[in-house]
Amino acid sequence: MGFGEKIRELRKAKGMTLREVAPLVGVGFHYLSKVENEKLDFGQFPGESLIKKLAEVLGGDESELLLLAQKVPDPIRQRVLERPEVFTALADCNDAMLDKVMGTIQEKVKVKPRRGK
Repeated sequence: MGFGEKIRELRKAKGMTLREVAPLVGVGFHYLSKVENEKLDFGQFPGESLIKKLAEVLGGDESELLLLAQKVPDPIRQRVLERPEVFTALADCNDAMLDKVMGTIQEKVKVKPRRGK
């Protein structure tokens, strides 16, 4: 699922129209329509501040929306900078190995499983 599609799904789940959401997040409804349809003229995704407002208004997961918009949430960015060797090793893992690692983490820490898995 793409960023725009996720925004549309969240908006519809709230029973809201583009015209209702747009002023709540400080943009015009035409712009929000372009976001949902991934047809922005000047870039593929909106800025982080708008994404955070959309998450708040639509009840979406801020980190998930930022990641769908190809932006790294601050807590993740900070952790990568603190332990680059760990994330470099993770990047080299295939899906089977990542699934094992995630299973171990879920056993030790209460972690929500990813949606769609």
